[in-house]
Amino acid sequence: MTTSAQRTASAAARKPTGGPAHATLILTIICISYFMVILDNSIVFTGLPQIRSDMGFSETGLSWITDAYVLVFGGLLLLGARAGDLFGHRRVFLFSLVVFSLTSLLVGAAQTQWWLIGARALQGVGAAVLAPSALSLLTRSFAEGPARNRAMAAYSAVAGLGAAFGLVVGGLVADLISWRAGFFLNVPIGIVMMVLAMRFLPETDRRRGRFDIPGALLATLGSTALVLGIVNAADFGWTAPATLIPLAAGVVMLTLFVQAERRAAQPIVPLRLFAGRERSGAYVTRMLYMGAMMGFFFFTAQFVQSVYHWTPLQAGLAFLPMTLVNFAFAVQVPRLLEKARRPLVLLTGVILTAAGMAWLSRLDLHTSYLTGVALPMVLIGAGQGLALAPMTSSGVDGVAPEDAGAGSGLVNTVHQIGSALSLSILTAVAAAVSTGHTAADIAARSGAALTGSAVLLALAVLAVATLIVPSRGTRKERSL
Repeated sequence: MTTSAQRTASAAARKPTGGPAHATLILTIICISYFMVILDNSIVFTGLPQIRSDMGFSETGLSWITDAYVLVFGGLLLLGARAGDLFGHRRVFLFSLVVFSLTSLLVGAAQTQWWLIGARALQGVGAAVLAPSALSLLTRSFAEGPARNRAMAAYSAVAGLGAAFGLVVGGLVADLISWRAGFFLNVPIGIVMMVLAMRFLPETDRRRGRFDIPGALLATLGSTALVLGIVNAADFGWTAPATLIPLAAGVVMLTLFVQAERRAAQPIVPLRLFAGRERSGAYVTRMLYMGAMMGFFFFTAQFVQSVYHWTPLQAGLAFLPMTLVNFAFAVQVPRLLEKARRPLVLLTGVILTAAGMAWLSRLDLHTSYLTGVALPMVLIGAGQGLALAPMTSSGVDGVAPEDAGAGSGLVNTVHQIGSALSLSILTAVAAAVSTGHTAADIAARSGAALTGSAVLLALAVLAVATLIVPSRGTRKERSL
């Protein structure tokens, strides 16, 4: 093939869409694959009581089933994003589907605590490559403006629906078969997505460069050390060496990470991504917001099973008020963005979520499901439906093409690292109240943790109001 022909083929691969039908198919493949990652992140929640019983996990040990996944996921996201830039996002996307499907088998087959936690960490490797590749393919396939807004709304709706639907699926298979069956579901889904991706997804240009291995290691190890220190605080106290040493090591490594990125010729996180006020605000908001939501799913799922004595399936269905309202609001976001500035839509969503979480945090041993759980979930669902798409768009819009992978990776990184750090903090807060397994203990622990989630959301409201709303913003979607 001649150089001219190669350039023509490359340009064709970069076209945003190949017509409405083709664009819809691309969006479907991306969303279903991302749905699988989000589903797997939440499917474990309704199985936690069974896992604790089967394998003898402590309360803090139980949190590592989630933390091992999200820490590796978040820590390697930046490396996964860089891999897409260097090798092509479609090629890397296919590789991630293979890894994620195979490691899901390992999770489902786990026989010991360390096997399960280790397999979840390996699963995080596949997710770390898949998520930024999916978002990069989406942003490259849909130009900024109404088309991007609609695609981003669908992508964000998948994030919300996947989290809630995972609880239902996890509860159903845990009731009928075992908590393990939910992970086995990833294998056929992954195979179908591989076939469709090879057939329909366009490849992106490969760029010359190298991996920032020191940056990736410092980011991952630093975040892991911080989480380990916070988790140890629940068992040994905040002044114990087992707490202080990893916390100090984490701070040192993350400081070294920033210094390394300043000096690196090809940094894994170009610090120029933080130059924009709105984008920086979106990163802070996402870290706080998703951390609060991780605590919401983790503790509420255990509350309804242990206090109401509901089955895993009933526990999953308990989240339907949030799921349905979330979807109803998410699909209206593109229309709302044609009438209102994006920061104001985001602020409204975060305020509604904070109000719902504050209401939910009042639960105790005698709380009614309808007035104490379901109705607060309606507010939380409405808020999440409004917030996720604007939050994601604020984090990726305006990023230069050469930073597309890093920009997408950073959005997902703050999501996952925020989730892991916040869950470890909320677990420590809950453990300070109670570590027992009686209904009263779990009710007290859940109320304390959800109060912590409400505080995180209040901080997210402050971040949006002070960093994003004052930024020059944006009705540009209407004119593009």
